[in-house]
Amino acid sequence: MITLTKKKDRDFTVLNLTDPQLLTHEWEREHVGYKVLTYTVNKLISEIKPDLITVSGDISVAEYPEAYTNFAKFIDTFDIPWAVVWGNHDNQGGAEIIQKYVYEYRTYKNFVYQEGPKELGNGNYVIAIEEDGKIVHGIIMMDTHDRVFEKNDKGEDAWYWGKLYPGQLPWYEGVVNELKEKGCNETTIISHIPIYAYRTAYQAAWNKDYNPEDVDFEMSKTGVCWNEGYKNSFGVNLEGICSYEHDEGMFDLIKKLGSTKLYVCGHDHINSTCIEYEGVKLMYGLKTGRGCYYKAPYNGGTVIKINSDGKAQAYHHFCDEGI
Repeated sequence: MITLTKKKDRDFTVLNLTDPQLLTHEWEREHVGYKVLTYTVNKLISEIKPDLITVSGDISVAEYPEAYTNFAKFIDTFDIPWAVVWGNHDNQGGAEIIQKYVYEYRTYKNFVYQEGPKELGNGNYVIAIEEDGKIVHGIIMMDTHDRVFEKNDKGEDAWYWGKLYPGQLPWYEGVVNELKEKGCNETTIISHIPIYAYRTAYQAAWNKDYNPEDVDFEMSKTGVCWNEGYKNSFGVNLEGICSYEHDEGMFDLIKKLGSTKLYVCGHDHINSTCIEYEGVKLMYGLKTGRGCYYKAPYNGGTVIKINSDGKAQAYHHFCDEGI
């Protein structure tokens, strides 16, 4: 468990970046991808002044090692602790490639990370936020891997987006119970691929009379495009929810344990919804930069504010592209 200290007189602020996903040639200084990403991150850090930077996956694509180096060199210059969970594109090169990047990233002084149990992937760990010697909040980082290859309903070979492995559920329960024993009853999960509950939450919350393409972010905050009971939701989903096709059971466990009130993922670049579903906020991190694909004006990061009681509030912080 990694421990970071919260000051008594202010909230602990986390800035989550997601899916920067620049390839090696896109890190050239004259490339628009480089310009937008570096401008965006510089502006976000200047305006938000975070205590911790988290990255919810897809730093690049596995076979572009120079891109991973470039990202680490850039983000480490801010002299702020930074932590990652790996995305499907990071993981697509296999465990050996991830391990290589872990070894490299540990040479950077501000990188905070633990590998976790090998059989569960790489990067299942907890960042404990401590005030006056007491843990008030736990940020639980969970690897959602790459893809799952299995038979479909017709018995044909098929692949699906990655998910939490079955063994990660008891691991999660164990760390939640450990935190509770230390007096901490408030946690946030950060992963890359959304869990299945993002699908059921959106189906329950979104008013199908509204075409998402016709709704901007400000309109989404008025409540008009949400069904009754979900009027405090915000954001717009401009693509499908690319989770594993079946319920992996994680959401039921989250509700049973009652500790995690906020779940933040990445993966779907042009989705930005935050839906409070059965007591848990299921939130997409706001896409950072133009890497791979994006949609203006949905560029920026997601801010998590943690108070002295360990309660977390989250919102998107939008940023122009600087070009």
